[in-house]
Amino acid sequence: MQKILAIAALISLVTTALAHEFWLEAPSFHVHPGQTVNVHTFIGADFKGEPWTTKATKIQRLVRYGPTPTDSTNLTPSSPAETDTFRTAFTFVQPGTHVVLLRSTNSFIELPAAQFTAYLREEGLDYALKLRQERDEMDKPGRETYRRCAKTLVQVGEAAATAPVTDSACRRVYGLPLELVPEQNPYRLGTDKALTVRVLRAGKPAFGTAVQVWQRQPSGLPTTHYTTRANQNGRILLRLSGPGPYLLAAVDMSTAPAKLRDRADWQSTWASLTFAGPPAAALHTPAKH
Repeated sequence: MQKILAIAALISLVTTALAHEFWLEAPSFHVHPGQTVNVHTFIGADFKGEPWTTKATKIQRLVRYGPTPTDSTNLTPSSPAETDTFRTAFTFVQPGTHVVLLRSTNSFIELPAAQFTAYLREEGLDYALKLRQERDEMDKPGRETYRRCAKTLVQVGEAAATAPVTDSACRRVYGLPLELVPEQNPYRLGTDKALTVRVLRAGKPAFGTAVQVWQRQPSGLPTTHYTTRANQNGRILLRLSGPGPYLLAAVDMSTAPAKLRDRADWQSTWASLTFAGPPAAALHTPAKH
């Protein structure tokens, strides 16, 4: 019995660690035009995080996109060394909604068979679990390569004072392997209005993908959480019941590409999207970092 309990505890520990979400977050989701703020990388559970990493080797893409196509800042490290750190300070000049996105490089992990199966079930990765069963691989270790794709929406100036054309950045598709794309600008929606978000896998609707939704509550109230799944068009529907902020997160797993097959059998991609909701919070100067 003690051995069974120990194994169960280990599986729980591993699946909990792997289930940690990754997201981007600035000190404030609302800033004044011309402000420079650090957009931090976090990893954790229940929308409570610790700093992710400072290694430039982990960054494949780190870019800010402004309200107009010509307004962007690329902080992707050009030739990172193992000890290099990457910069996260972006200047938000133009009024409107800006997008900051990050795509990480691949990392690798190997789990014993029972732990890998528990992890797949925990994350609702039914397709990968079905393939393992069909291939008679349930007793094989899970060799996985994983990558992270995160986006955050930052509102510069009051949303009501900016032209609707400045909504376009948040609704663009940026070519991430797994991407959450809002179809409306959350900073221009009223309280309890519907927000639809597309879940795209390689640019196509990711039918059935589980999406975790967290909302931080004001006055120290507990963070709310629920899970929904993308419909046949890859869309989810949620209502913004307060100022948030909100974290949306999804994960996808498929057979690893041939070029990585010597180290991994599976490729997982973790995607997230963070933003604040209505009513718009009063602008204030973010803390310096």
